[in-house]
Amino acid sequence: MENIRPIKTQADYEWAIAEITRYFENVPEVSSLDGDRFDVLAILIEAYEHKHYPI
Repeated sequence: MENIRPIKTQADYEWAIAEITRYFENVPEVSSLDGDRFDVLAILIEAYEHKHYPI
């Protein structure tokens, strides 16, 4: 998966949001490379938000 990295900073978080946003208009197929990339980005974003923006 291209350019996937941990989200450690606000800049990393903003990068991940920009990356995942492009999948909202063109939803990837489940289990495709793009589908897997979407899933990993979503998990990383969720973990970062849970740690830095608790509800």
